[in-house]
Amino acid sequence: MRAVVLHEFGPPSNLKYENHEDPELNDDEVLVAVTAVSVNPIDWKIRSGSVQRRMPVNLPIILGRDVAGIVRAVGTSVKDFAAGDRVLSFAMNTYAQLCVVKAAELARMPEGMEMTQAAAIPLVALTGDQLLRDATRAQPGQTILLAGALGSVGRVAAFAASEVGAKIIAGVRKDKLDEARRLPGVMEAVALDDEASLAKLGQVDAVANTLMGDITTKLIAKVKEGGIFGSVADMPSNAAQYPAITVNRIQAKANAKTVAYYAEAVNSGKLELPVERILELQDAPEAHRLGEKGGVGGKIVMTVDNENVA
Repeated sequence: MRAVVLHEFGPPSNLKYENHEDPELNDDEVLVAVTAVSVNPIDWKIRSGSVQRRMPVNLPIILGRDVAGIVRAVGTSVKDFAAGDRVLSFAMNTYAQLCVVKAAELARMPEGMEMTQAAAIPLVALTGDQLLRDATRAQPGQTILLAGALGSVGRVAAFAASEVGAKIIAGVRKDKLDEARRLPGVMEAVALDDEASLAKLGQVDAVANTLMGDITTKLIAKVKEGGIFGSVADMPSNAAQYPAITVNRIQAKANAKTVAYYAEAVNSGKLELPVERILELQDAPEAHRLGEKGGVGGKIVMTVDNENVA
């Protein structure tokens, strides 16, 4: 098969589109012919080597955590999927024509959903849902400051809050306030890049953070005593100054039911997860450059040509 392989940590140009051995299929796994994958921050963090101490990987490696595609074959113990099924999943090593996924972690794609849209869902759905429900332990009636509400993870977290019954204050740039106020679950928005606006914000029950950088040191100060600072990104370096605040960092855990649930929400129009750019798999270096640069108003998705794979 063809795959994007990382042989050495470094810049996007280190991603090489080349021949690679096919993955081996175990009894409880499904072989997926990949149609589309999305690019996530964890991909370029692994590529650069910046998270090697916290999340060590062995090189060479095929990156990628999201997959949408068609079942090619199933392991001997798999009963719920068959060749030809359209599926999506949070997986590993998905920048390739083929990948294997545990059957228990695989979800069926909703009828009529585009592969490029499906590929944008799994990791952000799991991350946003678990940020809101697990990291901040959101309860009905609570007020939660959601930092980075217009990112894909933030959109999922806001949607989850609307179902829990929590009230979201969307933390975004000042030129995005009106857009943020239209998200499900959002009762108000605050400009995180405006010191005066942030200073006027009162205490909240929790912060759900998706942002990097020093802004986290300002956000934790907005959490009331006994509250929670939950994050999927940076943690506040001054957390020790707030011993009465619980600090939680989470990483997404696979859950096929959660992925399927949010796929249905997107397909029905209840939840919007914009796809901003669609490239081809061999354009992975450019996809990483765009993602790291920032300012992209939605997910970057790469399509995969797997017609000629054996």
